Amino acid sequence: MPLIDLRSDTVTRPTPAMLAAMWAAPVGDDVYEEDPTVRRLEEAAAARFGMEAGLFCPSGTMTNQIAIKAHTEPLSEVICEQTAHVYLWEVGGIAFHSSASVALLVGDRGRLTAAQVEAAIRPDNVHYPTTRLVCLENTHNRGGGSCYSWDDMAAISEVAKRHGLARHLDGARIFNALVATGQRSEDYNQVFDSISVCLSKGLGAPVGSVLLGTQAFIQKCKRIRKVMGGGWRQAGYLAAAGLYALENNVDRLADDHRRAARLAEVLRQQPYVTEVLAPETNLVIFRLHERQPSADFLAALEAQGIRASSFGPQWIRFVTHLDVDDAMMGRIEAALSMVNS
Repeated sequence: MPLIDLRSDTVTRPTPAMLAAMWAAPVGDDVYEEDPTVRRLEEAAAARFGMEAGLFCPSGTMTNQIAIKAHTEPLSEVICEQTAHVYLWEVGGIAFHSSASVALLVGDRGRLTAAQVEAAIRPDNVHYPTTRLVCLENTHNRGGGSCYSWDDMAAISEVAKRHGLARHLDGARIFNALVATGQRSEDYNQVFDSISVCLSKGLGAPVGSVLLGTQAFIQKCKRIRKVMGGGWRQAGYLAAAGLYALENNVDRLADDHRRAARLAEVLRQQPYVTEVLAPETNLVIFRLHERQPSADFLAALEAQGIRASSFGPQWIRFVTHLDVDDAMMGRIEAALSMVNS
């Protein structure tokens, strides 16, 4: 039986059609700005979100950290939620790259409110860092794939603009949010100055993220990417995968969301599960009963050819993606019913 990997939507592999697009891509040296496929990807991603320009990078961590560096200066402060990826999972990059402080707020499944953001803005005082940037994450990973409403993003944006703060979106799973909420990607330039768009999660590309913003901002970020070692040569082969993903793999995210909702319902029926966060997109986070050690649970699934991730003491995360089909869902449900049986 093929392995079923629910650890993350980063584990997907290119489909034959995506590989064919990569094989056929015209390429050049991107450091010299001579790769036509990279240019097409950057322009297509920017246009999709109503932005002027894009910058193709190896990872979402790099696009986030480049953006934070470009928006801030030493002795600045970044406002974000306490479980934000930019703070929790990027190796302290805000301190390392930007010499900036972080104001951590407690959100509702990772989502902040405009009132919280306004209250966190520092007064002009020599004892404090200067608040420069607000970072949101949509969908929010630690929140179980939770999505921001448009009204909440717009309200936070209005606060930021009134106080002269930059606005960055970690959009690692932004397409999941768009599919789930029906929001228009073209409107996002109204509420964010920069957006990090990941191609290697639900969209199935093997690697890569695109940072979006104004022409001037992206030109500044290109220099920062270079000093981080992010200049690459015939990157068009990877950009071609991203283009294919944008053109073919967005609408199908609804299938991942449907399967996640199905898994959540099955988990609620298991006696060893005490809580399931209602999935809004493709992430299912649930808590095991104290009598069910998480290590034993994961081992039991592994024995059935299914992998999942621990997400804290007694918490487990399942992630659906394009490499998980309906036939595999039947295997997962059977395995869940066999735990402790």
